[in-house]
This record gives sequence, structure tokens and C-alpha cells, in this order.
Amino acid sequence: MKCFLKLGIAAGLMCCFLTAGAQKDMRALIKKDAAFAASQYKLLMKNIPADKMPQNYDPAKDQLVTSATDWWTSGFYPGTLWLIYKATKDPQILAEAKQRLVLEEPIKYYTGNHDIGFMIFCSFGNAYAITKAPHYKEVILTAAETATKRYKPGMKAIQSWNKSKKFNAPVIIDNMMNLEMLEWASRNGGSKRLAEIAENHANTTLKNHFRPDGSSYHAVDYDTATGAVLKKVTHQGYADESAWARGQAWGLYGYTMMYRFTKKPEYLAHAHKIAAFILNHPNLPKDKVPYWDFNAPDIPAAPRDVSAAAVMASALLELAQYSNPQQKATYVANAATMIRSMSAIYKSKPGGSKGFILTQSVGHLPGKSEVNVSLSYADYYYMEALDRYKQWVLK
Repeated sequence: MKCFLKLGIAAGLMCCFLTAGAQKDMRALIKKDAAFAASQYKLLMKNIPADKMPQNYDPAKDQLVTSATDWWTSGFYPGTLWLIYKATKDPQILAEAKQRLVLEEPIKYYTGNHDIGFMIFCSFGNAYAITKAPHYKEVILTAAETATKRYKPGMKAIQSWNKSKKFNAPVIIDNMMNLEMLEWASRNGGSKRLAEIAENHANTTLKNHFRPDGSSYHAVDYDTATGAVLKKVTHQGYADESAWARGQAWGLYGYTMMYRFTKKPEYLAHAHKIAAFILNHPNLPKDKVPYWDFNAPDIPAAPRDVSAAAVMASALLELAQYSNPQQKATYVANAATMIRSMSAIYKSKPGGSKGFILTQSVGHLPGKSEVNVSLSYADYYYMEALDRYKQWVLK
């Protein structure tokens, strides 16, 4: 009966009859994987220096790579710790989570690129949601103001990376993720300008980043004074006109999140369009874990990107909350398939991967960097997907 109440009749029929026992199985999977994550991260915390954050684990080299806090992924480790603590209430995980926030906090003033949202909101945002500690909120509000220093009024967008030989003023699709901190801060003590900047950026991206089929370019380069588009290219994808898998995931998550805050129908419609592109693509494998690029020339031998699947699963579970019963059933079912695949096929062996939870992600294949490795953000969005499934589907 719960399924009918939560998902509506059409989705309820799918949930309760087409996949008999799936809810019970998923509840067990989530509980088991939360315990596994706690065990793995207790190992991981022993393997990293006190002044560094874990970045990736390369099984080919049996090498754990760490980073300073000014690397864009630095907030994912503490954020994952908070998500594991939420699921397990493990005191060792909590202690490490708190300690890592002390290390991360100075990043609230970081202006080197757009990634302060990943760095601060994924870490302090989860910490504040769980503890309601006022100091954590103040860190977020400060970081949100810092993020606006990269906003270019002529572009009506936040410049992602600094000017270089390759780019004048690039905006990457990943930047959609960092708008969440601005929207949240605007509604929790920050200025209205924060939300205005976030929505200007989302509107500019909606106008310039997407193709008619709903797929996204990775990077769009702008004239900062006029907002004119100089070029549309890729940096981490296969080709300028290809659909880099994680880029599609960032867009899906970003516009779903922007609808959560604004309730603007154009954001919701676009999230559905991106979801349709991903889920109906002929190159999406049966286990729903995408190849690193939907247009990779060596499919089906191309590397998978588990980090893209983790982001997609989490995003689909939220998009399901704003959907009609048929859409909701489709999104929940696909997210569940992704979660089951990651848990069964792409999960580290107990005590393996130096403590990371998942395997087989791709960071930057054209740069021959982080190919078929464990990545901190794959773990983060996987734990977020487990939490969302538990909150929104199982109750």
C-alpha cells in the first residue's frame, strides 16, 4: 500500500507488482552498503595525510592520490563522511567528518575557479543539514558570497575557469552544480542577489549549452563584455559534438535542483528532456552505467564512468519527485537499476581500493588522467543516491 501512496497508482503498480520484493531487497542493499561504506572509509581515513583529501585510487598502479583543499574535489570526502554518518550514526565517522571540516573551512574564500560550491556545499551543506550548527551555516553564506566574485554581468554567468590560451571566459556544464549553494544561501540568510545570479547563470546555460536533442556541450566560451558565444567545445569528452556522460549528468542534476528552488517550469521541462536523452540513448548499457562518452568510438569496449551513473541516479530520484506517475515510475526504476549495478558490479572488494567505495570511474580520458579509477565524487553521489532512495521511495 505504501507504494500506491508514494508513487501514485501507475507507479505503484510497477513498484508493487512488476518488481515484487524489490523494495525489500533495496532496503537490505542500502543498509548493507551503508555499513560497507563506513568500513571502507575507516580504512581510507588511515591512508590519507592529515593535511590532504583523498582524490582517487588507481588500481593499475595500486596508488592512492590525494590533493590539497584547493583541488575541486576536496569537499567530497568530508561530504561522504557526513552521508555515511547520517546512515550509520558511527561515532568514528562523525569524528573524522568534523575534523575534515576544519581543514576545508578556509576554502570559503577560494576564488581560483567556480568549484567552491562542490568544495563547501557538499561538505558543510551536509554537516549543517544534519547538525544545524550555526557556524556551518555561516561558512556556507560566506562561500556563496565568494562564489559571486566570478560572476560576469555581461555574460550573465559565472566564469568557470580563468582565461587561458584555449579559452577567453569558459563556462562548463559542471558549473550548474555549484548554483545550489547560491540558491540555498539566498533562502537561508543570504542576499536575494545570490539567487538572481544563480538563475541568470542557469538561463544563460539553458540558452547556449544544449543541442536540440537535449544533450550538452561541455564548455562554452564567451565574450565577457557582450555575452557573445565564441565557441562550443569539449575538454573532457570525446569530441566537441559528442555527449560526455558526466556532463549530461551534471546538466540533469543541475536543472532538477534549480526547479526545486525556483519552481520555474522551463527548468523542469529541460530536466525531463535531458533525462529522455540519457535513458533513451541507444548506447546506454543495460546495467544503466554509461560509457564515459555516449559517442565514444570504441563502444562497447569503451570505459564505463561509474561517477556519471552515481550523479544520474541521484538526480533521477529527485526528478521523480516532480513528475507524473508514469515518469516517476520510469525514473525510480532506472535509478534503482543504476544503484543495483553499482552495488553488484562496480563496488570495491572489502578492504580494497584503499578504502574507496566504488570502482571504474573516468575523470579525464582525453588527458589520460583518472581512467578506470575510484573517484571521491563517485562515492559521494552514490551515498546521496542511497539516502534519497531511502527517504523518498522506501518510506
